Amino acid sequence: MRIRPACEGDAEAIAHVHTESWKTTYRGIVPDDFLDNLTKESRLSQWERNIRSDEKDQILVVAEEADGEIVGFACGGKEREGKLPYDAELYAIYLLKEVQQTGIGQQLARHVVRYLHSLDMRNLLIWALEQNSACRFYEKMGGVPVHTQQIRIGGQDLIEVAYGWQDLRLFGDKIPPSS
Repeated sequence: MRIRPACEGDAEAIAHVHTESWKTTYRGIVPDDFLDNLTKESRLSQWERNIRSDEKDQILVVAEEADGEIVGFACGGKEREGKLPYDAELYAIYLLKEVQQTGIGQQLARHVVRYLHSLDMRNLLIWALEQNSACRFYEKMGGVPVHTQQIRIGGQDLIEVAYGWQDLRLFGDKIPPSS
């Protein structure tokens, strides 16, 4: 598995991972009709813009298998809302179902966090739906619930939890580094 910066030509594969992981991860949490209507095409322009962006304080990386297939991605940058005392945020981390719980998520997250730390960002925030099984992943990586808020997706009110790390250097310190 290779973790690398996203580049021109990756947007379609990233959009595929984004929509497919939403459909498998959020089934039973987010309304089915919302998930059933998600398409790769609806996310494509977002990822094309992100790849072309010249923002130096953001990063988008992909997990690529030996055959070139992109099976996951993560992105992060400056904290976006300014409501909580955190300067960095992991915006998204998504993997296809078949590669979840294989260590790829840890590799992606660590890559993003190392980059943000290199920009002198000191602490980190991640938002996740309360019912998302990824919450256990964030807790395993050392995240602590620091805030909740209501969010509306597909006409349904859901609770989103913010996990925080006061020191980026401690991100994932409860598990050994991946090789």
